[in-house]
Amino acid sequence: MHAIDFKEIQEKLSDGFRPWQRSFQFWARATDIYTGYKVFQLRMNFVKDVNKHEEMWERQHELAAHKIYSMCSDLGGFFLKIAQILGKPDLAPAAWVRKLVTLCDHAPATSFDAIRVVLEKEFGRSIEQVFETFDEMPLGSASIAQVHRARVKGDKRDVVVKVQHPGVEKLMMVDIRNLQIFALYMQKTDIKFDLFSMTKEIEKQIGYEFDFKREANAMKKIRRFLYDNNRKSPVLVPRVLPNLVTRKVLVMDYMNGIPILSLGDEMAKRGINPHGKMAEAAKFNILNSLSQAYGQMILKSGFFHADPHPGNILISKGSEVALLDYGQVKELPDHLRLGYANLVIAIADNNASLALQSFRELGIATVAKCKNEQQELLQLAKTMFDTEMPPGTTTLQPFSEDSSIKKISVEAFPEELFSVLRTVVLLRGLSVGIGINYSCAQHWRSMAEEALVASGRLSTGRKQKRRCSSLRRLYPGP
Repeated sequence: MHAIDFKEIQEKLSDGFRPWQRSFQFWARATDIYTGYKVFQLRMNFVKDVNKHEEMWERQHELAAHKIYSMCSDLGGFFLKIAQILGKPDLAPAAWVRKLVTLCDHAPATSFDAIRVVLEKEFGRSIEQVFETFDEMPLGSASIAQVHRARVKGDKRDVVVKVQHPGVEKLMMVDIRNLQIFALYMQKTDIKFDLFSMTKEIEKQIGYEFDFKREANAMKKIRRFLYDNNRKSPVLVPRVLPNLVTRKVLVMDYMNGIPILSLGDEMAKRGINPHGKMAEAAKFNILNSLSQAYGQMILKSGFFHADPHPGNILISKGSEVALLDYGQVKELPDHLRLGYANLVIAIADNNASLALQSFRELGIATVAKCKNEQQELLQLAKTMFDTEMPPGTTTLQPFSEDSSIKKISVEAFPEELFSVLRTVVLLRGLSVGIGINYSCAQHWRSMAEEALVASGRLSTGRKQKRRCSSLRRLYPGP
């Protein structure tokens, strides 16, 4: 007779109960945050002094920021990714950003003993048989995996070993389902935007992130594209060690550099004025390199890195940019890639009728609630798909009462396009974070035209004519 293993039974019961416990925690906290804002909006109707409104909103945002931070920090996993999306200086209230930005690079690390089990199971060998050296303390830990510095036997170069947290995939899928239900409710009551399609795309992309073989192939494909199509690649892409890749472990070159958000502090340490000419030139070069790489990937290739949050960008010697973490990549079908190229030109040229045509071509269904539909739709396109901020502003409030999203509701939005939207929002946040306001649409305009010409949708003659007409709109003359 076998002895009953009470510890094993306890662990199985605990594993079975965790998703229910997690769902309860999410709904209790999300409901508290949501009702807090609704009650606050009612209170605001009784405050006649407009001067007090801004101060009151700031206090409400501070209160909500602490609650959102606690929820994301306590639940971890998928909610750390939510913190990355919400913690953008161009998108969320400043109080949220100040609180949530600290979560982006820090997730609880898995113990080395558990990491050793994953590694040895995946490789079928002991760590000592594969690696000459292996740092037990991780370089960093994120929602899906953590990374360790190491050296492979017989190779003097340093590598990074990315190892998946055990058991995290199942819990993350529970979190996504809860978010989808919440998104459905929000789009029916408060936000006239197809949030559900966005969450479906998030579900698809995060599902891909758990397959490190797919990530390794994506890294190799993007590296080859950027290195083959430029005299010098605008960004550095790590080299994969193909014999050391499994679904849960990925070994690649170690990239030396400083996180992009630490750039100002690093400059100050070296006696460089972060706001001086030298610093501004370095920041411009960094942003230019990132923008060049993304314009080429999205418009020319259609296969792109879809997660340019600050934790995935390092600055190496000579202001070179290293782009890390290829778990979230996206391949746009040609009809969406070329439709987006048209939209980029519309935004760059301030062409409202072309923006409307591009929205229809992309399958973005809108319903206008205003008279000047085309101009508001152009403004909506800029809010969603351009990085440039209006003069004198550092934050966008896309869901405020006077925003284009309130005047034009988005009834349908292609899931595949969400990755482009998210990428542009992240690039906008980076540009605001380093203090440079620029338009990715202006930067990408020539690439968009090249993509359309290469597809046969735009002749070189029509390209020149379109360019001249756009210049007349910008500089109408006497």
